[in-house]
Amino acid sequence: MGSVTDPRVPGPDLLVLWDIDLTLVDYSGIGRDWYGQAMTAAHGLPIRHVPTFPGRTERAITAELLEAHGIAVTEETVQALFAELVAIADAARADMPTLGRALPGAAALLAALAEHPGVVQSLVTGNLPELAACKLEAFDLHHHLDFEVGGYGGVSPDRHELVKTAMQAASAKYGTDFEPGRVVVIGDTPHDVAAALHHGAIGVGVATGRSSVSELRDSGAHLVLEDLSDTPAVLAALVGAASRTA
Repeated sequence: MGSVTDPRVPGPDLLVLWDIDLTLVDYSGIGRDWYGQAMTAAHGLPIRHVPTFPGRTERAITAELLEAHGIAVTEETVQALFAELVAIADAARADMPTLGRALPGAAALLAALAEHPGVVQSLVTGNLPELAACKLEAFDLHHHLDFEVGGYGGVSPDRHELVKTAMQAASAKYGTDFEPGRVVVIGDTPHDVAAALHHGAIGVGVATGRSSVSELRDSGAHLVLEDLSDTPAVLAALVGAASRTA
């Protein structure tokens, strides 16, 4: 979606920011494999320590991995690992549909939100932008997302910084000041919810990952969904949550 420039056309007023892994797609196990390959390629070491992945950013995971293997965490060592991850993802593009799956309802809900007036959809994901595109394009889930205004995992180890980046980028591109109550962050972990709440945004938990419905509720989520499979019900719940905080 491009910028709104015609003053006669109302601008967007709702920003929906999606997590990727275990929210829209499931590529369980791929993170360990890719980081193992990247460590060997970038730093000549086999992976001996596997960080926790859910809800974390590539920068946080990379820093932990480097420290665990006795490598100084510098911008140079971090970027070297990032470059290898991007190369690995690019080489795997043709095989991506066999390495994971789109989660039920993801495609239909993205399409339904795209038809809803005033909605901009993008990402707040721990992935690097190149990895995000690779994972989503495998199942044609990228069409309704504005990748230009996403918050990506190379920005910061802190997930709330990714939400800030996305909100600022979307406001600048669309000429709309997206108030926190008109920003919805959707993810499968308490980390996603916490990042939303940090900025006063609407945190929506989806229990399609390793966090249960009760754990997501306890994290302070405004709305918790078991999954995305019932498109009309989920769409109504998301729009309703934003309307209640407006």
